[in-house]
Amino acid sequence: MPFDFKAVYQAALSYDQFLNTYADAEQRQRWTHFGATIHLTAEQKALLASFRRKMAVICLAGAWCGDCINACPIFQVFAAHSPAIDLRFVHRDRNFLPQATDMGTRLANELSICGGPRVPVLVFLSEDFYECERFGERTLATYRHKIASRQGASCSTGLSVGTNDILLANVAEWLTHFERVQWMLQISPRLMKLNGEA
Repeated sequence: MPFDFKAVYQAALSYDQFLNTYADAEQRQRWTHFGATIHLTAEQKALLASFRRKMAVICLAGAWCGDCINACPIFQVFAAHSPAIDLRFVHRDRNFLPQATDMGTRLANELSICGGPRVPVLVFLSEDFYECERFGERTLATYRHKIASRQGASCSTGLSVGTNDILLANVAEWLTHFERVQWMLQISPRLMKLNGEA
């Protein structure tokens, strides 16, 4: 039986509701501070403004999570620049208990990565709630940065991203997922028919 993403989406929270409900004062400050460092290029803003097919996006996140602090404000900036993106958040408890029945735990079990509950994880849905993509919890740029930091001079990949460039790389990489799904939705024969375009 397919997972009921529509029910999760309908019960999920906006960005501000999520932070107001789950973030303490220090966490909220960290999210706000990071959000203020995000600046899109003119090309990125134009791309987001060109989106015309509604995308329902669920983000499984934890206000306590460092990876979420470094990613979720990026998603919110994307949503602020595109009326087509309807972004909603679901909280995953820090002390994850896989047998719990709350919505965040059920979603975390469905979206587990590498055998464990990870955050943030995005689920992209069509306007009629069919799953189009799920992606998380870190970008390739972040993993390259972590590997280079761990292996230092012994890292022979040559693929590291410098600390000063990691934000720009992450914004660009996360945006590719939003863009990919948007184009998928725009050329979907089923959605074109649904919207009277075919």
